[in-house]
Amino acid sequence: MGRDGIQAIFFDVGNTLLFPDKQIILEPLRALAEEPSIELWHAVERRTKKEFDAEMARGLADHSFWFLFYTHLLQELGIQDDQLRNKLVNATRISANWGHARPGTRAILDRIGERYRIGVISNADGKIEALLAANGIADCFRTITDSGLVGHEKPHPAIFEAAVLAMDVAPQHCLYVGDAYSVDYAGATNAGMQAMLFDVAGAYKNDGFPRVESLQEFERQLDMAGTADPSLREG
Repeated sequence: MGRDGIQAIFFDVGNTLLFPDKQIILEPLRALAEEPSIELWHAVERRTKKEFDAEMARGLADHSFWFLFYTHLLQELGIQDDQLRNKLVNATRISANWGHARPGTRAILDRIGERYRIGVISNADGKIEALLAANGIADCFRTITDSGLVGHEKPHPAIFEAAVLAMDVAPQHCLYVGDAYSVDYAGATNAGMQAMLFDVAGAYKNDGFPRVESLQEFERQLDMAGTADPSLREG
């Protein structure tokens, strides 16, 4: 990460601010199996992120993250059903189905927003602002950059450049917080921003990247040392 002070913080949405509403997304699965435990969900997420990142690094990524995720999840559950996998993938891609926010999300964003300009950069379907509004947090952000409206998805630099331009802050003074290395961390740093992984599942726990597992932990890092904290400035 760079050595310049942070003035603006951008957040990913999926698996960072909002999480899948499993009651809706996993409905097609319930006729065949019990809902997977959070331990299994995270184990599959760790495996999938490593595989997806490796494919992205090789310039492949022929399948989406969620295609890989549900392929592995169904294998773990002993189910081989391509039609079911595709239903799960399609349900997860609908932004309205990401309606689960962790307790305290709004209060933490409000506090961070008192000290930094905050915004959103998300790969979505053009409806991310409506989703954030439905979850009571859209007004926390000065800017909301949605790939469905920008026309470029992360990790393409154009979506990060659009967000930085809208925020009117130099990229080296911006920190991006997202959950996938190849899409979020690499995408942001390649665009000249600082970056941190939001790693609930622990996929990058031993990789040496700046990371947190919750908004509470992220806020504590900001509170402890602000922009002078080396973990927020160097890597």
